[in-house]
Amino acid sequence: MKFTCLSKGGGFHFSPCHMLNVSGFRILLDCPLDLSSLALFSPVPVAHQAHESLDTDSVIRKKQKIEKTLDANDLVHAEPWYKTVKNLHLWDASFIDVVLISSPMGMLGLPFLTRTRDFSAKIYVTEASARIGQLLMEDLVSMHMELRQFYGPEDSCFPQWMRWEELEVLPSELRKIALGKDCEELGAWMPLYSAVDVKDCMRKVQTLKYAEEACYNGTLIVKAFSSGLEIGTCNWTINGPKKNIAYISSSIFVSMHAMDFDFLGLRGNDLIIYSDFSSLDKNMENDDTYFDPVTSSSGRDDVSNLEEMAASLLKDDESAEEIEKLVFICACALDSVRVGGSVLVPIDRLGVVLCLLEQMSLLLESSSLKVPIYIISSVAEELLAFTNIIPEWVCKQRQEKLFSGEPLFAHVKLIKERKIHVFPAVHSPELLTNWQEPCVVFCPNWSLRLGPVVHLLRHWCSDPNSLLVLESGVDADIALLPFKPMAMKVLQCSFLSGLSLQKVQPLLKILQPKLVLFPKDLSCKIQISEANMIFLFSENETLRIPSSKESTDIDIATDLASKFRWKTFKQETITRLEGELFMDHGKHRLLSGFQPANSKQQRPLVHWGSPDVKVLLTELSKMGISGTIKQVTDDAKSEDDAKSENAAAIIDIHDPEKALIDVRETDHIKISIQIIHGREFILYT
Repeated sequence: MKFTCLSKGGGFHFSPCHMLNVSGFRILLDCPLDLSSLALFSPVPVAHQAHESLDTDSVIRKKQKIEKTLDANDLVHAEPWYKTVKNLHLWDASFIDVVLISSPMGMLGLPFLTRTRDFSAKIYVTEASARIGQLLMEDLVSMHMELRQFYGPEDSCFPQWMRWEELEVLPSELRKIALGKDCEELGAWMPLYSAVDVKDCMRKVQTLKYAEEACYNGTLIVKAFSSGLEIGTCNWTINGPKKNIAYISSSIFVSMHAMDFDFLGLRGNDLIIYSDFSSLDKNMENDDTYFDPVTSSSGRDDVSNLEEMAASLLKDDESAEEIEKLVFICACALDSVRVGGSVLVPIDRLGVVLCLLEQMSLLLESSSLKVPIYIISSVAEELLAFTNIIPEWVCKQRQEKLFSGEPLFAHVKLIKERKIHVFPAVHSPELLTNWQEPCVVFCPNWSLRLGPVVHLLRHWCSDPNSLLVLESGVDADIALLPFKPMAMKVLQCSFLSGLSLQKVQPLLKILQPKLVLFPKDLSCKIQISEANMIFLFSENETLRIPSSKESTDIDIATDLASKFRWKTFKQETITRLEGELFMDHGKHRLLSGFQPANSKQQRPLVHWGSPDVKVLLTELSKMGISGTIKQVTDDAKSEDDAKSENAAAIIDIHDPEKALIDVRETDHIKISIQIIHGREFILYT
């Protein structure tokens, strides 16, 4: 098995991304976008900013690389491009077999892959994440198109700002965003996909429920288990013939809105891939998240019961602290509203927004203030409606509300009472008619470069009574450059984005893996029990992980088992069997080569062996598929040699659809047949 960390990500909005090679299949774990890089660009500028950016003195200063305090003129004034995972573009997309998506944010970069001509991987994602992710992508496209109307389309496929002479004169902070720390990330920038690309992407997605089993190619069994981070987010288990793997993304044990972290579903796996980097976003110098198993876990060593250990993780939850944060934000918002200011909340975390709406409406109602709450987004109406029909994806407390006849979230009632108003755009005629200040507005985008937030921030930035609520992790100095001078108050808040380090060791004790893949950046902050074999990984580094199984189990058909004739050979007891070897549902099976014609038993689709290309063509014709042997790449000329172990051939399919079947030797299956284009099926004879 091979493991490569392509990116450790950057918090909630930019999840980590990895490439895993197991049982000969390449698995991509998440495909996010780095939307924080939009800070490089200027939102729709006012007229004098656009003229000043071309000022002669400004050009001379840039060419001389004179560093000064950043201002709005230093930003790139062009249609934004979007930064994908920095190392993913170096991989051939056609070699990816499976994509596992852990969160809605982890699928924002998927259309870049699915629109690639040779991409044919199977994409698995939970039903809730798929729907939320689709709405987020559609909203991103909508906001981008609004910005493009101002800048207009690019004159060429290679924008002016990406030329090296332009990048060289950028201020150091912006040059780091454009090129990365080691100047290796320029190739990760791409123009945004279209609405058509999003629809095509979603057609290639296979959705799953929590704990629902999906089998890929008869070899790998994948399951999704709730991670507790957001509605629909998950961790994955991957079970193969020689290794059972659990992938842990950013997780929260107890959630205020989503289903809790189902860590018990991850037990019994040989390998744990720990990919929760959220602790890196915290200030560790004066934090108590250092964990010493000698001192901190000594009291837990006596805990022998699994349920007691699980309860010890759940009882010390941080949900109370999260509620206190929401109450504090609402109190600050109320203070601004009382003095005539408005409140702007560009937070895109769905769960946080839903909980904030509940807290904000309660506080405003108790204060007797008649202040409207606006939600402005092209997908807000669909998103809010969706969150009220998914009881199986929310926490138990929310589910109990449904059983008592209440909606899952309070916004349903608040919209009916006209305390919350939902509009698709800031220029919507209904919004202009309904608008009144002071007010509270929830809208995208947290980058402050796209969407309604740009217009509203320009409107209120000079009002000292108004309040802007930002999520921590956003570089406020760069994000607010286009809106300076800023008289508006700014409140930055951090929200729970993953596991605290104190809980990692107890979690691993419950999961009991044989091997652990752990981030090297976190290894200095925690000690892992020596009972686990630890492999530390870093970005852009490939690790080879040994198999935890010395041998492979095989299921043998009853009629073959009855033919066992044991012999002793060199102190080993052996027997010889003759049959057909199959891979079915992640298990090797040996079946008798003879099957009665009237047998109704369905045989596995994935066979191992050396197919005769002519026989294969005959079998395909019986299925209504016509084709010809287009090319035999073996140098041998004889027919016998063409059937040898090294034989390779390409079959050109004409009907019912055009396709190519490539038959050749591989390292994990002796002869494989793969449909390159067209219908997806694999047939072995």
